[in-house]
Amino acid sequence: MSKDIQFPAQQQTPPGLTGEMRPVPDHGEQSYVGHARLTGQVALVTGGDSGIGRAVALAYAREGADVAFTHLPEEQVDADATTALVEAAGRRALPLELDLTDRLACDAAVQRTVDGLGALDILVNNAGYQMARDHAVDDLSDDRIDRTFKTNLYALLWLTRAAAPHLRKRPGCIINNASIQAFEPSTTLLDYAASKAAINNLTVNLAASLGGDGIRVNAVAPGPIWTPLQPATQEPEKVEQFGADTPLGRAGQPAEVAPAFVFLASPAEASYVSGTVLGVTGGKAVF
Repeated sequence: MSKDIQFPAQQQTPPGLTGEMRPVPDHGEQSYVGHARLTGQVALVTGGDSGIGRAVALAYAREGADVAFTHLPEEQVDADATTALVEAAGRRALPLELDLTDRLACDAAVQRTVDGLGALDILVNNAGYQMARDHAVDDLSDDRIDRTFKTNLYALLWLTRAAAPHLRKRPGCIINNASIQAFEPSTTLLDYAASKAAINNLTVNLAASLGGDGIRVNAVAPGPIWTPLQPATQEPEKVEQFGADTPLGRAGQPAEVAPAFVFLASPAEASYVSGTVLGVTGGKAVF
């Protein structure tokens, strides 16, 4: 990926849409080549309509998996694009319009995946919420705190609880989306960074709890990755400098994160990997 990619000042209304971004992110549409690592498996990817979620859905499909993914109603255009990519890879796509801040919606996401695609092998807890336009703890509203923790933590636990009985039958695996913010928290992301640190803790704890059932649990900790979350939640001037503070000197693309999710999902290549947080950060340390 070139270091010369520029991000002009831009802003969107949350949750943001891919087609309105300048430049449009790279999800691996032209570059990702599958090697049958996940043939015959079924994955549920939350927030799979755009960004890292879309890149993971695309990669999994090209690796041979059928893919269910969740999205919000206002993300329908992006969801249609992900569906087309999965189906172009010759796999079944199951888009699920759900709000994961609702426990019943999380239960439904798992059940509809099993009913629609016949099984569940891989749960990817990718959906996340952040808002970095407020600059002080005084501006941290109850609604924002509630939405951040319900999206990032409650949903992870609700989905894992619902998925565990199905994953035991395979056995399958769980991959959580953490963040560099768990290790280098920003003052403008107090709630988000705390939720991501908690995801690291949950990942290690769930790996211990579910390991006896043969279920592997891992996490990927991305650094600054160019997704709709950025123009939808950052100030325009922050977008212009996005990723410049990494050792590699640039932001990453979703296509550069997806292979980590493929590795951790692969029953052949990661069969003895559990309780791990794998950093994809452009050189920022995750320890």
